[in-house]
Amino acid sequence: MKKTALVVLSIAALALAGCKDKPKTEAPAAAPQGQAPAGQPGAAAPGGDPHAGMKAQEIAAGVGKKGTVTQTMNSGGYTYVEAADEAGAKVWMALPELKVAKGDKIEYPDTPPLTNFQSKTLNRTFEKILFVPGIRIVK
Repeated sequence: MKKTALVVLSIAALALAGCKDKPKTEAPAAAPQGQAPAGQPGAAAPGGDPHAGMKAQEIAAGVGKKGTVTQTMNSGGYTYVEAADEAGAKVWMALPELKVAKGDKIEYPDTPPLTNFQSKTLNRTFEKILFVPGIRIVK
């Protein structure tokens, strides 16, 4: 009986010791490229926009497709651009906010489109839209 009680007490002591909080010594997880780790300046608040603070990238000349801006609007930290390609086909794209005007000649990377994308800030659904890291305004 004493032996059984000793085994049960030993198991209970080990279980309690294993349940105590241990100091965290792990390094913070690496943040996705272009973002600050949580708790760092520039980091999004929990539940905030994970893309906050991102900047549009300049696209190199000759990369991707060319078009002319037919519509543009800013909303929720993004610039939405509709461009007509050289054949006249129109395409919507979304990118981190930047200044672009109707009539600007642009180059943009060719990316797979998202279908039926609903923009909550614009209260609009885009049948097809490209999410691109940036565009190049051709001077």
